Amino acid sequence: MRIFLITCFRIILFLVASLLIADSLYLLLQGKIHIGIVLPLLIGTGFLVIALAWTQIQDYLNRHPKIKKTYFILWGLFVIWLMTLAIFAYQLKNHIRDQIINQPVKAIIVLGSGTIRGQPSPTLALRLDRAAQLAQLAQQQPQAWIVLSGGLDFSEQHTEAEVMATYLQQKYRLSTQRMLQEDRSTSTELNLKNSAVLLVQHQISKDMPIAIVTSDFHTIRAQAIAKKQNYSHSMMLAAETPLETRYNAWLREYFAFMSGKILQEY
Repeated sequence: MRIFLITCFRIILFLVASLLIADSLYLLLQGKIHIGIVLPLLIGTGFLVIALAWTQIQDYLNRHPKIKKTYFILWGLFVIWLMTLAIFAYQLKNHIRDQIINQPVKAIIVLGSGTIRGQPSPTLALRLDRAAQLAQLAQQQPQAWIVLSGGLDFSEQHTEAEVMATYLQQKYRLSTQRMLQEDRSTSTELNLKNSAVLLVQHQISKDMPIAIVTSDFHTIRAQAIAKKQNYSHSMMLAAETPLETRYNAWLREYFAFMSGKILQEY
């Protein structure tokens, strides 16, 4: 029975390792690199080594009791970490589900998420699609300003804000006269800070109803940052994340959220 359970565990480790490694390599080959991709690659590699060299590892651990104790402690910590990750994912899904905008807003702020050769990244395109859906509700949002927030990406010739404006105008025929381009920010904090400056110029303050459009995985942290910046009547509008990067993005956001908590950024 023990041998059967060990064999099953090794098979599961091997399958999980293969999935994690394949997913990470696929995204790395597309030029994407962040902790949400690198960490699964490292975990997958570790799982693969354990699955394939199980007997050798166990023999070594049996000869070194102190290292064996540390080995099991690390497994325990890993399980605890997985539990915190599951809790974060659960809270995030509930937060996404609760985001409903059923009242007129004075402005719609779209947070940038990268451009590729002068076009919105897939993640950014979905944010813009979500914002357009809200902006086109003529009866609810007849005069809401659309603030497109994003600076110049590395190796790009046009700012995110400019690319976003072109996308909305060409795909949805939204008037550029409704759009305000905030083209200097490089982070969520700056997105919201710089956007507020533009809105003040149009008699819109942070205590007025403002919709903030971002990806589903980003809504909790974006709302926390908005709250710290005194957006007292802000509402998150979640855009779906592309499936191929969804769970990597959620993992990256977990670390971003935790580091923000530790550094008291919100």
